[in-house]
Amino acid sequence: MKCSFCGNVISPGTGKAIVRKDGSVISFCGTKCERNHRIREPVKVKWTEAHRKAGSK
Repeated sequence: MKCSFCGNVISPGTGKAIVRKDGSVISFCGTKCERNHRIREPVKVKWTEAHRKAGSK
């Protein structure tokens, strides 16, 4: 399973999964990603996989 914010692989038995009202599941590898998900976009944060992909146009 991958983290919804940073894109890193989450080891089994770790992390946190949140289920929204529409049934979609959001998973986080840690508290850092969970808090950043609420206030930032992954493309604008340098340590995320989305930022690395966007920069390699």
